[in-house]
Amino acid sequence: MLEKGVYDALVRESLEEYNSSKAISKVLNRIVKNALANRGRLSEVLHSKRVARTTAGEFERFRHELSASVQS
Repeated sequence: MLEKGVYDALVRESLEEYNSSKAISKVLNRIVKNALANRGRLSEVLHSKRVARTTAGEFERFRHELSASVQS
């Protein structure tokens, strides 16, 4: 059974895409397919060979520099 908030979101999306609340299964199928595909991609990234090495400190410095360049 779906939680009320999840059901309501599916109804809204179904109405927006198909102009009908009866297309919930189409919306849900699309969402689940995307989630499964993304999970597979995430697994590939997590288990792939690393091409670069960095320390936490180097990453933090890079992040701060990047943030500063975006803000200016």
